[in-house]
Amino acid sequence: MFRIERARLIGGLARIVRDVGRAEDLAQDALVAALAEWPRTGVPTKPGAWLMETARRRAIDGFRRERMLTRKHAEIARDQDEANAGAETIEAALDDDLGDDVLGLIFAACHPVLSREARTALTLRLIGGLTTAEIARAFLANEATIAQRIVRAKKTLGEAGLTFTVPRGPERHARLGSVLEVLYLIFNEGYAATVGEDLIRPALCAEAQRLGRILAGLMPEEPEVSGLLALMELQASRFAARQGPGGALVPIPAQDRRRWDRMLIRRGLAALARAEALGGAAGPYARQAARAACPARARTAEETDWARIAALYDRLRVVMPSPVIELNRAVAHAMAFGPEVGLALLDAIEHAEVLRRYAPLPAARGDFLYRAGRLAEARREFECAVALSRNARERNFLLRRAASCAG
Repeated sequence: MFRIERARLIGGLARIVRDVGRAEDLAQDALVAALAEWPRTGVPTKPGAWLMETARRRAIDGFRRERMLTRKHAEIARDQDEANAGAETIEAALDDDLGDDVLGLIFAACHPVLSREARTALTLRLIGGLTTAEIARAFLANEATIAQRIVRAKKTLGEAGLTFTVPRGPERHARLGSVLEVLYLIFNEGYAATVGEDLIRPALCAEAQRLGRILAGLMPEEPEVSGLLALMELQASRFAARQGPGGALVPIPAQDRRRWDRMLIRRGLAALARAEALGGAAGPYARQAARAACPARARTAEETDWARIAALYDRLRVVMPSPVIELNRAVAHAMAFGPEVGLALLDAIEHAEVLRRYAPLPAARGDFLYRAGRLAEARREFECAVALSRNARERNFLLRRAASCAG
């Protein structure tokens, strides 16, 4: 229950205390209180409201006890009568879209006062609940660096005196790009977990999709919001087919398309159509959604238009340049035009620093070499990818690929 309510709880508390670090501590205190109380009294009818009220009271007690920040203490004291109206009022506030505490927390974490890297790391920590190690893997960065970045980001937000509410007007538009980037990173961590035993984390993807739908409702004229939502819906539609017996990874060409979620595909294609109708077909998320739509529209793996996917990546690399995009482009070109073409494209990016310890790079090279009949070389690449991977399901898949090179 705490995992479900955590992000909304921190967002609501941040609005009260104007300090992300303090809000996290108060949320944790509420969890400890629930662990002590609920085994005796039972789970409350509205557990989210119970946690919020418990944490809010502790916040008030803390301000009174420490005699700090007199102005904030006075504000909270004035608000106490309204808060005492009951848990129903708190629950209604939590469910209000425009006042959504999670969304408000994301816009605060994505404030321009923070660097781009800090915005993303902080949101992954606060909203996604990822550990510092998991965020470091998502960033392809050093764990200590990420930890310091998060601490500094919390301090900066506290000093900025933010309201932790959803911005409106020009300010909302200016901060939208960073929010979309963060939501996509959260979704990606759920879609392909970088560490642990699970291949996917559906709850993480579902949260990114939920927030994407809220954004699409709030900003119906923004094509890139619809583009990102389309991309997430289309990617999520394949969840049921991405794992085989025992949780084994199943690549797209080998997936049973009867298990794809047709409702999510329809949602994704509809969101993509909205993005294109709004003139956003050239945006980076809309282009990625158009790429994801290619296999979604194909009845069989053989009908997938890999040439179109390769062309979409050719255009995507212009508006969204990155070594990871180049890697995915190489995969698309290898599928469309043969493994040797893919190998040549990998040669051009293999020295990129961010790919130096990135398991998908040797995994892709191993696949191209396997398809080219160079089995001994392919096996070495798969084994290299195994050594770099920190996800158990992914390692098992790569080990099977390496074993298949024996003959």
